[in-house]
Amino acid sequence: FMEDVQKQIDTLVHEHDIVLFMKGTPQFPQCGFSQRVAQILGAYGIHYAAVNVLLDPAVREGIKAYANWPTIPQLYVKGDFVGGCDIISEMHESGELHELLDPFRQAE
Repeated sequence: FMEDVQKQIDTLVHEHDIVLFMKGTPQFPQCGFSQRVAQILGAYGIHYAAVNVLLDPAVREGIKAYANWPTIPQLYVKGDFVGGCDIISEMHESGELHELLDPFRQAE
């Protein structure tokens, strides 16, 4: 069963350029850390897939094992795990996140 969940997560991570596993949705985040990351991503004007881990306990546990990362939110870009709230916030402040996400910005 866990294998199925890992496959499902793997598919999600590789189907979309940018995926945020979060508690709640970008419109209605259910935790402060998820809200922070959704706000940061919103500031870049990029399209990303958001997965609400609260809808599926198996995914909520599975994503922690998938990245070997104990907390949510988790951001993936092009199939690679980027980080959680602290890392995303630091990258945002340093300009590193801008470089990473710039290629994905929608043309105005």
